[in-house]
Amino acid sequence: MHESGHTHQLPMRDGVSASVVSVPQGATHVLDFLAQRMPGISREEWADRLAQGLVLLENGSPALPDASCHAGERLYYYRHLADEPVLPSQAHIVFEDEHLLVADKPHFMPVTPSGRYVQQSLLVQLKRLTGCADLVPLHRIDRETAGLVLLGKRLQDRDAYHALFRDKDIHKTYHAVAAASLGFELPSLYTSRLVPGEPFFRTMEVPGTPNSETRIRVLKTEGERALYQLEPVTGRRHQLRVHMNALGLPIEGDLFYPTVLRGPDAPEDFSQPLQLLAQSVKFTDPHTGQARVFESQLQLQF
Repeated sequence: MHESGHTHQLPMRDGVSASVVSVPQGATHVLDFLAQRMPGISREEWADRLAQGLVLLENGSPALPDASCHAGERLYYYRHLADEPVLPSQAHIVFEDEHLLVADKPHFMPVTPSGRYVQQSLLVQLKRLTGCADLVPLHRIDRETAGLVLLGKRLQDRDAYHALFRDKDIHKTYHAVAAASLGFELPSLYTSRLVPGEPFFRTMEVPGTPNSETRIRVLKTEGERALYQLEPVTGRRHQLRVHMNALGLPIEGDLFYPTVLRGPDAPEDFSQPLQLLAQSVKFTDPHTGQARVFESQLQLQF
């Protein structure tokens, strides 16, 4: 793994902040070092990036491929994918002030650059749109889930916003579409113990002291389908998806639960999104003291 971080000394490029890697003892030339340290990017790609001036020294000047490396030197580069697919929907800003930005994230869009998506990620889109280099997500929702994401705009504000999530002083409500619970009564509060599962991208329930809680309510039933309101008390990975599946009511469009229907890198089917929506969020803003209530403008297929 390479050492990775971000710097704000260098300007953004197309909404992407510069990442940094430190040169260790014994490194030789810039191109050799980059190709060896980050083999996930081919030597030819690094050579091309260097030729385009996309790898920079700390003073902002382009790094030269055959220049010698010096221990402790920092090289900056901009994450870029040559053949990035275009997602069918773009993000929408719901609210913005000097401290906070609230966005509606469509299905299939990662919150931060990952896998095959950089320019199409929510964070890069919003950085490009607002010009705010310090923009950072205050929490995450799954790439497959649509709905509200809160982002902080100033470095000095982040701790107070993160405390809202840590201290459970923020109330989040999700909507989900799944089979109707015909013939049995749903618990109003579902609890279980969740741990990382196999394959690595799944979560599973195991016996033991519960570490996850979800409040569940049926909003509407039409035939064999129902619209549910889910309120996570805790924020475990895939918690709502795993809890609904454990009740025998997997969320429509879920490709991981109960069984894996596609791997993380398989082609997308944009016509069948996961029917899970981060529908509303409610909290008192720690910086302005205002009561905040935001609602998603997106809707599920129900």
